[in-house]
Amino acid sequence: MAASLASLYDDHFRIQQSRTDAALAAEGFAALAIHAGQAPMQFLDDQPYPFKPNPHFKLWTPLADAIDSWIVYRPARKPQLIFLQPRSYWHQPPTVPEAYWTAHFEILVVHEASHARTHIADIGHCACIAESPQEFGDWNFAACNPPRLLQRLHYPRARKTAYEIECMRAASRLAATAHRAAEAAFRSGASEYDIHLVYLQASRQTDNELPYSSIVALNEHAAVLHYQHQQRRAPDLLRSLLIDAGAQSAGYAADVTRTFSAAQDDFAALIRGMDNLQQALCSQVRPGVDYTDIHLAAHRMIASLLRESGLISSTADEAVESGLSSVFFPHGVGHLLGLQVHDVAGFMVSADGDSKAPPDGHPYLRLTRTLEPGFVVTIEPGLYFSDALLDAAQASAHAAAINWKRVATFRPYGGIRIEDNVVCTANEPENLTRDAFAKV
Repeated sequence: MAASLASLYDDHFRIQQSRTDAALAAEGFAALAIHAGQAPMQFLDDQPYPFKPNPHFKLWTPLADAIDSWIVYRPARKPQLIFLQPRSYWHQPPTVPEAYWTAHFEILVVHEASHARTHIADIGHCACIAESPQEFGDWNFAACNPPRLLQRLHYPRARKTAYEIECMRAASRLAATAHRAAEAAFRSGASEYDIHLVYLQASRQTDNELPYSSIVALNEHAAVLHYQHQQRRAPDLLRSLLIDAGAQSAGYAADVTRTFSAAQDDFAALIRGMDNLQQALCSQVRPGVDYTDIHLAAHRMIASLLRESGLISSTADEAVESGLSSVFFPHGVGHLLGLQVHDVAGFMVSADGDSKAPPDGHPYLRLTRTLEPGFVVTIEPGLYFSDALLDAAQASAHAAAINWKRVATFRPYGGIRIEDNVVCTANEPENLTRDAFAKV
């Protein structure tokens, strides 16, 4: 795999050079300095918050622990990696990298974070990208986080290189393996906490190495979209599991959700219906398709499933037009995926920063662009029995169209979300998630 990644990275590097050269030229900058990020201390403590590298830094290098390091990029010159290797007896210093990508960089090792300044401060008209730009106010940067430059760098990131997609295939395999283990733990009667531990062990990643905090929701907890707890004790009666958990490879994310029923009951049938419509939505990930249309199609399909399942009396079109479908499906159908779980530039329609808002009535859709080859998107329709949304619906005009007795039978199960990561190609879409599950 390393040999394959080396070849793919060569092309990835050249593509990033071309994109960065164009962005710098358009905005009149001569160079770009990218700070990896810091690990600030927690309030009134000497323990740092978990470190997450700046995604602009991760675009060039898969280093996960390069705190206070820099990448300095100048067109037509070999970029520099200013690598901080503290002399410390409190912590293990990071090892100077030697990997498939390092030949593309001049690596300069510094032992104090402030020493990087000697390599950067005298570069003329250099822009800086940093999480905390105020830390570098006297470093002579021409600008820090200039919005127009960031827009020009963000816009093309939606088109993933072959290297990036290969990294996401690897992340998908890790996630699929761990999801299989989590399902087995659920069926053995494990608690949310124990399922989470099984997931970590199977993925071979720590909590901080995962791209986001896992959602492990049993029974009615699955109705909470971003459920944040992990109960140590399993419920007396296990009905359902919704697990939204990912993995990372070389800084690139997999974002996967699965829902299970403990029995072959009506909820299991509802899961099968959601799985069928989710796969139909995945098949729509093609060049020239407006992602907003996939989102609206998800609402129509979910509304049809609700009617077929005896949960609502409205037709699908009526349910979507009135907003009834949003009582059960309140979020967007997905988002861009890559270096960040919710990758940047989801609303951009040009590198100049022009944007397209979500349609009226759908404020939580995170992607409105027209799909192109190389886009990697999530497709994650959901159907939930949320107390907050159902209680509001019961006091609204939607109440008459909802079969409340039928809804009551499903409320203890929480809800359903099924999420795959799909690559838009010039031909058939590539479903990274389903392919990974098939292999494990």
